[in-house]
This record gives sequence, C-alpha cells and structure tokens, in this order.
Amino acid sequence: RGEEEEEEEEEMEGWQQLYPGHIPTSPLQKALLAAGSAAMALYDPYRHDMVAVLGETTGCLALPNLRDKMKNHPEGYRILQERPRIRLSTLDTARLQGLPEGSLGREYVRFLQDNKVSPDTRMPPRFVDDEELAYVIQRYREVHDLMHTLLGMPTNMLGEVVVKWFEAIQTGLPMCVLGAAFGPVRLSSRKLQVLATELLPWAIRSGLNASCVLNVYYEQRWEQRVESLREELGIFPPP
Repeated sequence: RGEEEEEEEEEMEGWQQLYPGHIPTSPLQKALLAAGSAAMALYDPYRHDMVAVLGETTGCLALPNLRDKMKNHPEGYRILQERPRIRLSTLDTARLQGLPEGSLGREYVRFLQDNKVSPDTRMPPRFVDDEELAYVIQRYREVHDLMHTLLGMPTNMLGEVVVKWFEAIQTGLPMCVLGAAFGPVRLSSRKLQVLATELLPWAIRSGLNASCVLNVYYEQRWEQRVESLREELGIFPPP
C-alpha cells in the first residue's frame, strides 16, 4: 500500500463516533459517497436514503453557515440548545387536529394525512463529522414537511421541485441545488410551463425574501395561523 493510504488509515483510527449512528469517513470516502448517492438520487429522486447521504457528504460549507445563522438568532439559538425533535412520539396529533382551520398545527397534520407521510421516515445523520452540525441537518429534514405546509405544495414531483428551489436558496445545501436543477427533467411539458411561469418565480422570490426557516421553533407555533407565519417569515402567498 502507498504512504497516503497508510496515513489515511492512521487518521481514521484516531476518529471516534461522535453521536449514535455516526460513521467517521475520510474526505476521499465522502467524495465517493457523494458521487454514488448523487447518481442514484438523479436516477430515482424518491430514494430518500441516497438523498440523505448526498446532503451529509456535500454540506461541509452550508451546514456551518446554517448553524451560525441559528446561533445568531434568539429562537434559533434556543433550538440549538434544547434540540427539539419532530417525531410521532413528540406530536400530540389529537390536539393538533383539534386546532382551528388554518393554524399551523392543524394544516401540518392535514398535510401528513393527505400525503400519507410521517416525520419518522426522516433518516438520522451518519456521515456528518460534527455533533452539532448533525443536529442541524436533522432539524432541516424534520421541518421539510413543514416547508411543504407553509408553501402549500404537495409531495408530487412538481411540489418537491418547488420546495427544493426554496430550500436551495434558504440553505445553500448542494443536495437541494441538485434537486432543484435536475428535478424538472421528470416533469411533463404542462407542469414545466406552470413551474416556469408561476411557481418558480414565486419560490425564488420567497426564498430570497424570507428569513431563515430553521430559526422558527415550530413546536411552539402550532396555534399560529399559516398566513401569519408566512408574513412573519417573508414568504409571499402561493400563486
């Protein structure tokens, strides 16, 4: 074996598991994982496991930036300190269903039920070599369905592309940029026209105008009306 391989092995031996499920990886291993997961995610955008690996192995610049935005915001800082999780075990779905129409909690539960999705399907991080940054990407994943709720977008391919454009501008994560750029190739010509003329300009304007969506303690905003939260964040009403 070459000297570089031996040095890399010695470096890996000094790494430790930073959180449950953490898999320490070298820069070369991250690059290989990123390339493989990107290819699989482009082939099948519904391979959420590959999308997750891509986000972790390419987020080395975006995740620290998001973490700093959270640290410099009172609500975001509290989230980093308290580490809330959005799981079925932490959601009082019966109470949220009883909230008034148009409230964030009621509309979020409606979104989960209508689209047959669950927050428990979000994969835990494995390849982020920093415990705090691992929580940041976990938080991003767990509020993804709340982005659908705020933006009024379903989980079909058109809705996912619109949300990915918004998230790409908001987070700077290469995984979101890739999904936003290549997702439209799977759309029909009619949906492409709707995307280009109505939804994409709105998503870009909203993403640029809105404050950081990770700085919202959503668990303490269930009673707030969706329109009110959109206005507070700077998200324009959906077309």
